[in-house]
Amino acid sequence: LTTPKKKHTTSHSTMTASRLSTAAIICLQLLTSLTSAFVPSSQISGAQQLTTTISKTHFTHSTSKNPLFSSASSDNDTPDFSNVGFLILAGGTGSRMKANMPKQFLTLRSSPVLHYSLDLFLEKLPAHCAEMSVSPPAMVVLVMDPKYQPEYQPIVDKYEGKLAFANPGKERQGSVENGLKKLVETTGNGDGSGGCDFVAVHDSARPLVTIPEICHVVSDAKEYGAAVLGVPCKATIKESEDGTLVARTIPRSRLWEVHTPQVVKVEALLRGFEKVERESLEVTDDVSIIEALGEPVKLTRGEYTNLKITTPEDMDVADAILAERGVDEIQLV
Repeated sequence: LTTPKKKHTTSHSTMTASRLSTAAIICLQLLTSLTSAFVPSSQISGAQQLTTTISKTHFTHSTSKNPLFSSASSDNDTPDFSNVGFLILAGGTGSRMKANMPKQFLTLRSSPVLHYSLDLFLEKLPAHCAEMSVSPPAMVVLVMDPKYQPEYQPIVDKYEGKLAFANPGKERQGSVENGLKKLVETTGNGDGSGGCDFVAVHDSARPLVTIPEICHVVSDAKEYGAAVLGVPCKATIKESEDGTLVARTIPRSRLWEVHTPQVVKVEALLRGFEKVERESLEVTDDVSIIEALGEPVKLTRGEYTNLKITTPEDMDVADAILAERGVDEIQLV
């Protein structure tokens, strides 16, 4: 009776140490990149060497013990994806990145940010589904500005029948609507039957989402009708009416920071689009449309590492996390 308890205690402490080590690596790498802007490279080589040493040692340990770095759900609860289609939103301009191109095309380690999502949904997730003896996603729709589509046409050709383009709208809602239309068009039987029952909408600027997160949010959506990945808010949030004085402090215990994918029943999302247009409602994300219908949305606990690339500093953090995970170079063509 004491053996299982001992194992559980060891596992918990191992997980805690693993997460602390991950945070240390990210902090060290960020410190190194910031220091390099002001200090000669000869004086920071020691910090770089320390970061590399810790990262290599920790990766060997963590990949075998920490489910965050596994490509499979530790609960073996992989759902069937045969009636699930994915939309990758890659039509944004990324103005806050202060770069000469949209953030989804910026190079993160050895590949564009967008490629991490494409590789996940077209390669890693189908491989995991095959391992678990369930069907892979029915279709992936890439919502992208037409001027960038020729560059990605070879990838669409390689995954013919599994990947298709859709044009973005003026706002996020329009992009999702265009992508959903393409999904219905490419997976339906032409008579309104068949096709995908659920759509998972993912921001291409989130290259760090994991397979366990995807499996959990899809499972929750199939149970509740809609689900969204999220994490409890860690920061104290204050509300202000004029941007100068604090109006009130919002109770943090009730706040969640939502991520993607957001998974919704196709039928409900189509009804939601009609309601939003008819009543000129303002919605900020996909599940907000379901909330407007008065229908439930399940909060699926995700990972804090599923960050959105928004500023240059986010690229440094994402780079550190990918280095920790030991992600190989992505080859889509």
